[in-house]
Amino acid sequence: MSDIPATVTDDATVVFVQHRELMFGVVYNMLGSVADTEDVLQETWLSWTARGGGAPLDGVENPRAYLVRIAVNHALTRRAAISRRRETYVGPWLPEPLVAEGEAADVEDPALRTESVSLAMLVVLESLTPLERAVFVLHEVFGYPHTEIADIIERSPAAVRQLAHRAREHVHARRPLYEAHPRVRREATERFVRAAVGGDIAELMEILAPDVTVWTDGGGKRKRAGLRPVHGRDKAARLFDSFARRGGAEGGHLDLRYRRVNGDDAAVLFQGEEPYAVLVLDLTPDGERVSGVYVVSNPEKLTHVHRGEA
Repeated sequence: MSDIPATVTDDATVVFVQHRELMFGVVYNMLGSVADTEDVLQETWLSWTARGGGAPLDGVENPRAYLVRIAVNHALTRRAAISRRRETYVGPWLPEPLVAEGEAADVEDPALRTESVSLAMLVVLESLTPLERAVFVLHEVFGYPHTEIADIIERSPAAVRQLAHRAREHVHARRPLYEAHPRVRREATERFVRAAVGGDIAELMEILAPDVTVWTDGGGKRKRAGLRPVHGRDKAARLFDSFARRGGAEGGHLDLRYRRVNGDDAAVLFQGEEPYAVLVLDLTPDGERVSGVYVVSNPEKLTHVHRGEA
């Protein structure tokens, strides 16, 4: 390494940083975990800098393609470890949310400027095989052609097309093609939060769809997080009413902030300076009612969430 000119390693660092945002987006959408994504990027960096005896750029015609291929393959390996952790996870598992710092709609965080996949979509992607998910993310989210994906995951183009077809059919069967307008989502979120925090049962019954489902991911670290999803409007309304009557968090008052979470308007609850929960809604196709509520309260999944300015 000492014989490699500093300019070579500097150039390799610049190339890596230039493509880090892309790699983060691809890997995060494959894994649904910020912490694991950061680990994969570290592994990718080590593989990159070790290449060519410390001269990574030597013989690489397309550094972007090379780095994405390394990152994707590290992510596929990491996926197996995540699946093993899931086997012993307490209660429902939800992806680790990407939360914008401020309430403004403009997102400056590079991780959040990548192609956004909603939290609800990430939940659907969890039911794909690792290879199906990799192909779906690369093709449907980032626009990679099948031939290029074939080089990345070392499969034939025909195999990639088959994986893409299966993944697309699976996802479209579970996710509506219609997405609510951001203004509609913001209004629905504010209306729901007011009713839930205020314990307004009548309003909750009005805004919740009859077949609504509530997922609460506390990872066994929140006393009031449910160990299984709650299905149906009546049960969901009673759940939120009970939460409001008991004063919210275990240790005191909760402060509400509206944030962009995985590109969508959502709510974040803080207890003092610490994040308590991220709440994301899924709406019916007409945007009138709430069909799903995702509550991430596991503290380990909120370490990247900061209160910021009021």
